[in-house]
Amino acid sequence: MAVEIPNTLSPSKLGKFMSCPRAFRYSYIDHLPEPANKAQLRGTLVHRALQLLYAEGEAQDRTEVRALDALEFAHTEMTGSEEMAALRLDDREAQNFLGEARSLVSNYFTMEDPLSVEPIGIELDLRSMLDGVELRGIIDRLDLLPSGDIVVTDYKTGRSPRAEQSRSRLLGVQFYAYLCEASFGVRPREVRLLYLKDQVVIVESPNDQTMRGLKSRALAVWAAIERACETEDFRPNPTQLCRFCSFQAICPAFSN
Repeated sequence: MAVEIPNTLSPSKLGKFMSCPRAFRYSYIDHLPEPANKAQLRGTLVHRALQLLYAEGEAQDRTEVRALDALEFAHTEMTGSEEMAALRLDDREAQNFLGEARSLVSNYFTMEDPLSVEPIGIELDLRSMLDGVELRGIIDRLDLLPSGDIVVTDYKTGRSPRAEQSRSRLLGVQFYAYLCEASFGVRPREVRLLYLKDQVVIVESPNDQTMRGLKSRALAVWAAIERACETEDFRPNPTQLCRFCSFQAICPAFSN
């Protein structure tokens, strides 16, 4: 019996299916809950603080002090949530959690001057059709340059990728570039990944070739998803990443 196909294709869905079709099914077909971990919640907290930094006030107000105040506000918002409660942090762990988030926010100010940024979109939810497939992505920040060009900025709170991993990370970059071009009729001049932990910036300049590659890869993965849904054949793909997976207890790759 066939299972229902997801409504949209996002960078996270694309990446998860390519990484492990079985995990894709558990997440996006069966909608099984995945407990949030400290790294994920810390990333959510930092993203919220930087969102508030740019969404409110004037450009001259974008100071490190104000960003850290925004982080405290975001932390208050998060405190008491089910996700935070599930972490069961003691007082020392809770202080370390917030301290690490503060460090990431402070690192941001060594990588970019917020006073020079002209944001025209924060947390943009973009959607576009590609040969009958609805692509969807949420862009952290879209900037306008003095030249009239646009730039996509994406915050990352984990470690920067090794050289052999960088190409797979750039697939999401190309996804965002396509959505901007399809939505606004303008291709971003650059897509910038800001790795706050390592203070590393990775820049990709989308071109005709990368856009063709993104379209081809997205349609190929979508066709594979359709086949998997029709046949209910979502095979696991065991790798070193399995140790971080929430579904090991029910995955057939770990049943023995």
